[in-house]
Amino acid sequence: MFFSDITSIFIWWATIFLTGFICLPIINSLFNQFIDRGYVFAKILGILFVTYVVFLAGTLKIAPFGYPTIILTLFLVGFISIFLVKEKLTKKDLLEMPWRIFVLEEIIFLFCLLFWSFIRAHEPSIHGLEKYMDFGFVNSILRTEYFPAKDSWLAPFSLNYYYFGHVVTAVLTKLSGINTSISYNLTIATLFAFTFIGAFSIGVNLIAQFKSQNSKVKIIGGLLAGFLVTLAGNLHTIYAFFAPYIGESPVPFWTLLLDFNLANYWYPNATRFIPLTIHEFPIYSFVVSDLHGHVLSIPIVLTIVAILLTILVSKSLNITKIVLLSFLLATAYMTNAWDGLIYFLLVFAVVFFFMFKNRRPNYILHTTYYILLLLAGFLLFALPFSLFFKPFVSGIGINCAPEFLTKIEKLGPFLFEPDHCQRSALYQLITLHGFWYFWAISFIVLLWKKLKAKSAALYISDIFVLMLIGLSTILILTPEFIYAKDIYPGHYRANTMFKLGYEAFMMLGISTAYIITRIVSSIKYQVLSINLTKKILYTLYCILASSLLLLVAIYPYFAVSSYYGELKTYKGLNGISYLQSLYPTDYEAILWIQKNIKGQPVILEAVGESYTDYARVSANTGLPTILGWPVHEWLWRGSYDEAGKRVSEVERIYTTTNINEARELLKTYNVEYIFIGTLERQKYPTLQEEIFKTLGVLIYENGETIIYQLRNLPR
Repeated sequence: MFFSDITSIFIWWATIFLTGFICLPIINSLFNQFIDRGYVFAKILGILFVTYVVFLAGTLKIAPFGYPTIILTLFLVGFISIFLVKEKLTKKDLLEMPWRIFVLEEIIFLFCLLFWSFIRAHEPSIHGLEKYMDFGFVNSILRTEYFPAKDSWLAPFSLNYYYFGHVVTAVLTKLSGINTSISYNLTIATLFAFTFIGAFSIGVNLIAQFKSQNSKVKIIGGLLAGFLVTLAGNLHTIYAFFAPYIGESPVPFWTLLLDFNLANYWYPNATRFIPLTIHEFPIYSFVVSDLHGHVLSIPIVLTIVAILLTILVSKSLNITKIVLLSFLLATAYMTNAWDGLIYFLLVFAVVFFFMFKNRRPNYILHTTYYILLLLAGFLLFALPFSLFFKPFVSGIGINCAPEFLTKIEKLGPFLFEPDHCQRSALYQLITLHGFWYFWAISFIVLLWKKLKAKSAALYISDIFVLMLIGLSTILILTPEFIYAKDIYPGHYRANTMFKLGYEAFMMLGISTAYIITRIVSSIKYQVLSINLTKKILYTLYCILASSLLLLVAIYPYFAVSSYYGELKTYKGLNGISYLQSLYPTDYEAILWIQKNIKGQPVILEAVGESYTDYARVSANTGLPTILGWPVHEWLWRGSYDEAGKRVSEVERIYTTTNINEARELLKTYNVEYIFIGTLERQKYPTLQEEIFKTLGVLIYENGETIIYQLRNLPR
């Protein structure tokens, strides 16, 4: 098992390496001011370019989604990359490439890929939370010919979700030839690796702006950036040293008794500390391993941040960079819709500052021109997705709206809902974000002292980090005032806080690594020349800073140990092997379906609530069913009407004694296969199997798990 996993990891890594290598020439030109020439971002952009072209071809019905199309696209992207730079890239340029740092970053990337693959192999199950949803998306895409992909939980509709990141997973799965039950876990490990190495690259190049000669400082600072963005938690870990609070009712830690029983600490509480909200961060996502859009989007948004940094460092902004940014904003939107808006704000800030800083005449007019070009490019690149996507958000709610507004109820897109007032306690905000702002305040004090003493001007990296801190602060505070309206009545600001806070965490992680390096470098040269009182203050400051760093650094210990059983049992990377013990005959049937049923005919299975094991057949095979998880479909469609009626109709198909009723319902949804397994027999104890024997033919039987193929029904 172990050696089989190593083989899969190597093939997967080689696939990513090849896809990135073909884009290295053009990316090297774009990132020529970076000391690593944007090596890691060549991988990310290579994968995105290939995926987008394949997605576009499939949407326009030019070429079906499949291995030949992907290979052809790979060659096309490689040819364009070489053609665009063949005049500029000489033999001397090749010899002067920073090959040593290329090798270093490749080693770090491969190590991270191996490391998290090893972690996942101790609990690889694509089971629990919302993994069925994500796995179903990928499996449906793998079976599709043209886009939009089918919704495997609401036949015959197409997906109404931002699923471009799942298309990326499907492309790498096809290209590598690895089974999706393994590629799912390798994708999680790859995202872990891209997050670490992407943050590392940005950190190194930020630090290079004020520490250009000291390679050791740059690498250490880059590693710190990778660690803080990828592995750090928040200050909630201080509760590990106190008696646990009751359920989901947090209290300030100083009101609890000291208790050093670390086993009592429950790591998900750090992401659900503010009642009725969600405030996750990358390491939690990697631990629980749902393949959600906000995780799939991380490499894209890090690439956006990197390109914005190159604009400021190189003092160069042109149409090529704007077009590339519009492409990245579009792919970010198609992967995790919130990210399109969030990083548009950052792009706007950088473009405006660039125009102002470089004394461009009519800088407001120039900024407007570039932003309009950015928007036009964004709309064009996102069009193949937007044509088939209906946003779930039904309005912008005002948190704690005054009574005179609640009487109005609605004004344009703004909603004034009564009894919708949730505020975060100050101690909760400090617990979640206090670590970052300890360093942000320290940074501002450092800059203020330097400017006051006129000892140094601000570096461009200082300005960029201040932008990241400013935008992050806006994102963190926004859910205190407004929220995006969805279907959840009590948790109405949960998704808003979740998606905004997630991006703030990453931007603050990069910023903090830079700030720590900046401050340590400053203290190093000052502490020898100051008096005793200041030395004591510096010492106390360092003790506090180190303690806070330790608190966020120990989070992975709790999370990994808990979720992965203290890494005691290696199970391998096969994400569906758990079915062998839970539903052994259903597992064999699912494997049979994957091997023997082609295309996407509709298969009937039992309907159950979200987050349960129902919809296991459609999720694990990509075959569409009449209805999967009803509440999820309610969220995606904005209405429960369609999903609601199907719950009872599926039950009637399985339990009716009227063959004509069963036939008509099956014809309505164009069902071709009937699945009867463990959950179907549990859900519908009066299941009428005789009807299916009449309407179809038995094509699979293993114990109590059987599959019928219907006949004499119009397709």
